[in-house]
Amino acid sequence: MRRISLVVFILVAMLVTACGGTTPTVAPTTAPTAVPETTEATEAAPVAESGQHISVAGSTTVQPLAEKLAEVFVAANPDVKIDVAGGGSSAGVKAAGDGTADIGAASREIKAEEKTTYPDIVIFEIARDGIAVVVHPEVPVDALTTDQVRDIFAGNITNWSEVGGENQPITVISREEGSGTRGAFEEMVMGEEAAITDKAIFQDSNGKVRTTVASTPNSIAFLSFGYLDDSVYAVAIDGVEATEANALSGAYPVVRPLNMITKGEPTGVVKAWLDFILSDAGQAIVKEQGYLAVK
Repeated sequence: MRRISLVVFILVAMLVTACGGTTPTVAPTTAPTAVPETTEATEAAPVAESGQHISVAGSTTVQPLAEKLAEVFVAANPDVKIDVAGGGSSAGVKAAGDGTADIGAASREIKAEEKTTYPDIVIFEIARDGIAVVVHPEVPVDALTTDQVRDIFAGNITNWSEVGGENQPITVISREEGSGTRGAFEEMVMGEEAAITDKAIFQDSNGKVRTTVASTPNSIAFLSFGYLDDSVYAVAIDGVEATEANALSGAYPVVRPLNMITKGEPTGVVKAWLDFILSDAGQAIVKEQGYLAVK
């Protein structure tokens, strides 16, 4: 409780300091307490009619992080309401591009064709995230090569004995099509010539993937660093353990961006929240939630 109070106190102090001495070009109808002000004019899609509401949709990896960032921001700005929904990274890009959400969330690089379809989108990288390869805790394999991981998920290696484990069939668990976690894993591990086997068990969120691995003997999956806990075991890849330090140093090979996307430059309360997320206080929350800060 003492730690939470200190975080909120620091946040409020920072936001109050930021408001001094400038006049916003675009402001909410009723200015929220201690929201940083805009210092230059921008052309942007409008925020919600009240000026105090933010809708977010997209990546289920970004979702719990966004919810925590929203919780702290709203605690200092009680007139603001932030709704965060999932749906997957592709849905998040579309929601931002179509203007059906104030912010879209994507846990992967934005594709060239998406930028062509939605030329007005603006991308904010708020964090980075490692993707771990996890197994059921009783699987006696603690390290794999990238080639072995690729062959397992492609269905070319189907028994743990082929990679130094016991003579047991491998159960592959994967995210669904459109998932940012899956898209990043396919790009960085599977490559253009290998596809995830259609015999895999597909789940529509990182949380469901973790639960399935934890309850399924001889299983393997890929999982966001932010969802790692003692219910699953993260294997080393090419001799490098899946740790924050190794991801930050560049030694761990499977790391992807976590993005928030707006249609045009953000203004008003949307800009204020994004400014907070990228501030020292916001990035401290990113780290507390198990992700990698970008500042």
